[in-house]
Amino acid sequence: MQSPNTIVRDLVLVGGGHSHALVLRMLAMRPLAGLRITLVSPASHTPYSGMLPGLVAGHYRFEQAHIDLARLCQWAGVRFIMAQVTALDPVAQRLSLAGRPAIEYDLVSLDIGSQPELDSVPGARAHAVPVKPVAGLWQRWQDLLLRLEAQPAGKTCRIAVVGGGAGSVELALAMAHRLADRPAEVALWCGAPEILQGYNAGARKAVTAALARHGVALAVGARVAQVEANCLLLQDGGEARFDELFWCTGAAAAPWVAASGLAVDGQGFLAVSDTLQSIADPRVFGAGDIATQVKHPRPKAGVYAVRQGPVLAHNLRAALLGKPLREHRPQQRFLSLVSLGDRLAAADRGPFSASGAWVWRWKDAIDRKFMARFEQLPPSMPRGKWGGLPDPAGTSGQAPCGGCGAKVGADPLARALAELARDFPRHCPPAGTVEDTAAIPGSATTAVLQSLDMLRELVADPWLMGRIAANHALSDLYASGARPVSALAALTLPYAGPAILGRELKQLLAGALDEFAGADCVLAGGHSMQGPELNIGFVVNGVAMAGDGRLLGKRGLKPGDKLVLAKPLGTGVLFAAHMQLLADGRHVASAIDSMLASNGPAAELALASGASACTDVTGFGLLGHLLEMLGDNRAASLFLQRIPVLEGARECLYEGVRSSMHPANAAAGSSLCLDGQVDETLLQILFDPQTSGGLLIGVAGDRADGLCNALRQAGYDRAGIIGEVLVRDGGAGVVTVS
Repeated sequence: MQSPNTIVRDLVLVGGGHSHALVLRMLAMRPLAGLRITLVSPASHTPYSGMLPGLVAGHYRFEQAHIDLARLCQWAGVRFIMAQVTALDPVAQRLSLAGRPAIEYDLVSLDIGSQPELDSVPGARAHAVPVKPVAGLWQRWQDLLLRLEAQPAGKTCRIAVVGGGAGSVELALAMAHRLADRPAEVALWCGAPEILQGYNAGARKAVTAALARHGVALAVGARVAQVEANCLLLQDGGEARFDELFWCTGAAAAPWVAASGLAVDGQGFLAVSDTLQSIADPRVFGAGDIATQVKHPRPKAGVYAVRQGPVLAHNLRAALLGKPLREHRPQQRFLSLVSLGDRLAAADRGPFSASGAWVWRWKDAIDRKFMARFEQLPPSMPRGKWGGLPDPAGTSGQAPCGGCGAKVGADPLARALAELARDFPRHCPPAGTVEDTAAIPGSATTAVLQSLDMLRELVADPWLMGRIAANHALSDLYASGARPVSALAALTLPYAGPAILGRELKQLLAGALDEFAGADCVLAGGHSMQGPELNIGFVVNGVAMAGDGRLLGKRGLKPGDKLVLAKPLGTGVLFAAHMQLLADGRHVASAIDSMLASNGPAAELALASGASACTDVTGFGLLGHLLEMLGDNRAASLFLQRIPVLEGARECLYEGVRSSMHPANAAAGSSLCLDGQVDETLLQILFDPQTSGGLLIGVAGDRADGLCNALRQAGYDRAGIIGEVLVRDGGAGVVTVS
């Protein structure tokens, strides 16, 4: 009999627009058995268009104006894949993604928005900053603010905005407000005879007055014919110089939509029926700017996407259940609220118009109410339960962490091996000699080292999980100074139908092979089975990197050695926070990037520097692995403030977040001696379990700076000296922290 948790169908949502954000929330509140939902988006945060002008003007923080898609997906139990879609094959039901394998779907929905039309004006694509995607606009705006701070006195920055619709007007006013005390001039270039075409005279009058009040130069009937470096060439022969150019003209569609062969309108937008299905393929849905309802075409505006959300959620569910779909009828008119730079706004609906501070407060209340739906998420499972099982001991209702945060603590493992060594003295390692790799007995003259590592699911993206698991497994070889040569896989896949199992296995192994190929390591085969959750591991084999056969080991530290850490700490606490919906998606993405940074180059540099000892910092945390290195006759001093920490991890520690393995690792705290005033909350980073963490290297004091410089040049930007090795003097503290 098939388990009710068996996955049988894949729904893929492409894009994190307003409609899809609402769909995710609504489907999560009433989940469908056997359905797996995946969201594909190029960024962890999606902007709410209504608050973008206020963000540029400085009225809102980034977090207030963006939906954290990684957090929303974590809450909803949805796979989040941070990638750019490059093609859609409706016959094969496949989506191609930039830089990674394609994914298949049973049902797909597009909500990727639109982009400014750049190619009709020569030079615009090369010299202008498009207002979409907003992530690019926001970064360029931040860069501009920094440049203006460093700008020489007496120089004025000329900013040109090309457009004329509500978006360009709001952007020009927001920039002018933010730069009121900076040496900058803002000009709005509109090719139409008047701005805000389609708006009533009252709204246009209020906006024109706001442009004058903020000193924004307005040019109407000024159509741009060509863009050159720092110069607009106008159709009437005029020229306009600029230092920064922002392009906010008519909307264009991503070219891969039309290239899919699906029906599109004259501008390349997906043609959909009133059920929001492609008129050519009922398995493809579309909403927001990327779609055009052929019977009810409307301007590209976020208000329509918000109204489509509930109908799209209903129809996706109905299509999966084989039930009737609902038709969406967009409104003829909608209320338009235009920000005027400062905390003023203008309202337009039909013949009605108004402006003033009260309109801004009205708009602000509407925008905040919408965003509250994604900030104040209801509990996704009963508190104190995980998988229907009682609370794991010592975690106060917290779900067990994935990755290396799911390891068994160091002491239970050591005790079990020590007790078993009495009965199996020839087949268990002597106490205090366990390494992460072991030479295969009976191997030929070239020593072959072997290691095994397994991980519970840490990220829901299977391709990323395969990469992380492979990189994590290879790290043990690198920490021993070995070059990988072969690997075997061991996987437990969640219960699913045959088609889903095939898709999952391909993604996981493609991710693993991405890492193994980079290390020239052959994936020779393996074993797979089904179970209640994903587990992925690899047996890896390697030979010495050094031509002379020299290897690295955990032990061998000498008094006076410096301790060098190659990568920052914090993956354990960040992913614990992510599980509790307390982490910022950008910080989670940075942690993933850190886990994907191979320790191979660091190992080569450690060997070249004559390192005395080396290990990789993983599940037992920095302190646990350092204690393994020190043995019985060495001590160490750690400089707490020098230990690199991932962005966001420090804040999570201060909020009281801890990995579920943290208590077991913290038992090693009895070996610590605090020297002077020490931040005891930051001290907890020593116990944080790491997944695919960096190498901890012991190296002679006179070579430590050179090793750090070499590591930074190799891409380990946060590498640094975090402590030094001492002779143990018999005192209570093995590790002194200052």
